[in-house]
Amino acid sequence: MAKYGVGVVSKYDMPHEFESKRLSGNRTVSEPARETTVVREADVIVVGGGPGGAAAAVTAARNGARTILIERYGHLGGMATGGLVNIIPNLGNIYGEHCIGGFCQEFIDRLYARHAASFPEKRFWGSTDRETVEKYVDANMVHFYVRRNRDNEQVVLYTAVIDPEVGKDELNIMCDEAGVELMLHSWVVAPILDGDTLKGVLVETKSGRQAILGKIVIDSTGDGDLLPQVPTETADDLLPGTRIAQFGYVYWICGVDLEKYDAFAKSSPEKLEEIRKSILALGGLPFFSKGLLDNQRGVVWIHRLIGSVRQTDPEEMTYIDKMARGTSVKTWELLRDNMPGFENSFIMLSAPQLGTSGGRRIVGEYYLTGEDMDRDEPFEDTVAVFADNDRGDASLDHPKTYVPYRALVPKGTKGLLVACRAFSADIEFSEFFNLIPHCMCFGQAAGAAAAIAVRQGLDVKDVPYPELRKLLLEGGAILP
Repeated sequence: MAKYGVGVVSKYDMPHEFESKRLSGNRTVSEPARETTVVREADVIVVGGGPGGAAAAVTAARNGARTILIERYGHLGGMATGGLVNIIPNLGNIYGEHCIGGFCQEFIDRLYARHAASFPEKRFWGSTDRETVEKYVDANMVHFYVRRNRDNEQVVLYTAVIDPEVGKDELNIMCDEAGVELMLHSWVVAPILDGDTLKGVLVETKSGRQAILGKIVIDSTGDGDLLPQVPTETADDLLPGTRIAQFGYVYWICGVDLEKYDAFAKSSPEKLEEIRKSILALGGLPFFSKGLLDNQRGVVWIHRLIGSVRQTDPEEMTYIDKMARGTSVKTWELLRDNMPGFENSFIMLSAPQLGTSGGRRIVGEYYLTGEDMDRDEPFEDTVAVFADNDRGDASLDHPKTYVPYRALVPKGTKGLLVACRAFSADIEFSEFFNLIPHCMCFGQAAGAAAAIAVRQGLDVKDVPYPELRKLLLEGGAILP
């Protein structure tokens, strides 16, 4: 299974036990047949407005497809915004080479123009510049910003952080500019199938059950919510203690006097360690990252990972949410009462959505495995190139990883693409390559492919790669 390199967290939380109240047995109820009103028709239906969904919808619409984007929350961005996982990592590799462009880079550039993104200057990507390295060490962001080269020197990665509230707004703007129709506050509950072909989706809203018809459907839910109800093979295995076997509960504390905290940490390291141990003993979690956004002084971020192997179970999600919220408030109270600099702090924001890291995945036209991370030749249908930064010596030997279009195409179902964590890969490959920027790449590829399929009247698996590659390059993607 996945082996992490030096300086990268490799020991994650193990699953938590809780008492299940689920009824046993096979008791069922019958649901009456019904007629459901069709409220929309489109060329492309994108289900889920997270990083992959937003990229898919904007790309499809920019390339001429009538596109509807359906999202259960009242905002776009998924984990990057609503989940407060505002870190967009691994945009470049250890050698400073820029790997992920396209929609992802455009999003970052647009936020930067609004003073809502932060990242190292390009001249420092892959650099050993001491001052830049120390900036991210001091912020407790080594995991995302710093690796070691062949000479065991610390080097800087191209990683960005964004303001999630501005990010939500910018994604709305990008969708409006492209002509994407948004349907927020709408939960997709089932596919509409004609044999093995998707013809649309059913949604539940405050107005009741509704139908939306389309020619191509893109599942960008993250958890592959449509997959259990379509005729395609899936996998959902997770290895306890891995990164993808984690829930994420994120919150921000503001009003922190970081100058006072830094002075105390520097002058009294033994006392600092004593306070940390005391907070841990009392059930708090005293470790945090310093916010890197220039307009958010005095903000610290706490990204807690909580082990699980059942990330689509609402009973477990309820348990995790309640437990994590209680711990977060206790942590803040203990920091406020014991840690210099936190005296006037308060919890500014907790993520409105619990983060999931892995789970249901397709077994698609191509199934990526751990062996593919050591592949040095691109696939003939490569749609994304990812920086491989987390596997130590293996990453130094193989700094780029390739993803083929076929990994987004389910077997056995027509008219469906996947553009999220549910892409076709085993748990070892997914452990490293199902993060926010990766999903944006999947979304851009799926959106472009869907537009071509609609225009030419093709099934998605028959989309000509040269035409797909052309659209991706026109959209700024970085390909071999």
